[in-house]
Amino acid sequence: MLLLAMDTATPAVTVALHDGDSVVAESRQVDARRHGELLLPAVDRVLKEAGLTLDAVTGIVVGVGPGPYTGLRVGLVTAATFASALAVPVHGLCTLDGLAHASGIEEPFVVATDARRKEVYWARYDNSRTRVTEAAVDRPAEIAGQVAGLPVVGAGARLYPEVFPDARDPEHQSAGALAALAAEKLAAGTDDFLDPLPMYLRRPDAQVPKNYKVVTPK
Repeated sequence: MLLLAMDTATPAVTVALHDGDSVVAESRQVDARRHGELLLPAVDRVLKEAGLTLDAVTGIVVGVGPGPYTGLRVGLVTAATFASALAVPVHGLCTLDGLAHASGIEEPFVVATDARRKEVYWARYDNSRTRVTEAAVDRPAEIAGQVAGLPVVGAGARLYPEVFPDARDPEHQSAGALAALAAEKLAAGTDDFLDPLPMYLRRPDAQVPKNYKVVTPK
């Protein structure tokens, strides 16, 4: 097994290789505006570090979000392209699940990432492998009662400390953790992967104008 994992649903552009036992190589760069520019060089970098070529990959793992429209598309389109070119499966996972897995927390907690517009993408977990709510997008103040007293993983905790006072690591996504979670599921024969489709949770910022100026020929 050799999994190529990637996630661009957050400001972290992250790529990793996992051989079924451990992470072989990993890259992570935090830059919310350069997903398209950074992703493919990161793939080349981890392959070179591992001394492998792309045709050695047996499966693709990709974070499906939730995340902003443009960044999220970069990872999903790249994952689908690699899977098609290599004729290998692509396994989608919730981005929040990768952060939860990386935390190693074995008590109830929350993952919260930056959704912009003064909102967070978030979900509750019983432990690092068990999500108990669907991913959602809300203003932090609106969910204060639901997360009170719980540790919080992710950048959202740092952005809104008044609601999330117990911030825990990691702050940013790790493709290595996402790949490790996928490898566990595959080894256990668990087929609860998500389709590699974007989880937006809200409409994109860019909208088609509703009213066009009507021009009639003279």
